[in-house]
Amino acid sequence: MLISTSRKPSQKTRKFCKNLAHALGSTSVNRGKMNMRELLLKALQLDEFNLAIVNEIKGNPSKITFYSNNGEVLLVILISASIENERLNIAPSKLRIVSDIDELNVLGEILDIELAENADCNYLHITASEDLVAKINFINKFGDKTNFQINVKKVIEANND
Repeated sequence: MLISTSRKPSQKTRKFCKNLAHALGSTSVNRGKMNMRELLLKALQLDEFNLAIVNEIKGNPSKITFYSNNGEVLLVILISASIENERLNIAPSKLRIVSDIDELNVLGEILDIELAENADCNYLHITASEDLVAKINFINKFGDKTNFQINVKKVIEANND
């Protein structure tokens, strides 16, 4: 998956995109002046499956929109994030998703990551939260929860009629 920013992103948003790309084994590019068509062409050029654009509010990541390679909106999630300053010790090739939220199981298909009932290490753990729709925690190769966390405030299903 190609991960990109909105135009003129803050340092926090760029760092979030780089960490997310590193954890998922994806490519991150700063959008610059590229329009949607150019981003989709860049994804195809880099042999990436799907595109994610991270938007921000007041310099903080606030929304991730997932697109297919033909430009269809697959999923939109409104987020807040805890941003890790260091590289995550996650092996993307062994990454799995353990989800307690059925609504977000679609991320497995979008990210091309296998859904699993449980895992010991290298997985995304999607859990319920009292004040949020879900929390996405990244569990590293040592089985430790990292400081990189995505708080899902709202899930907007794409209408692909």
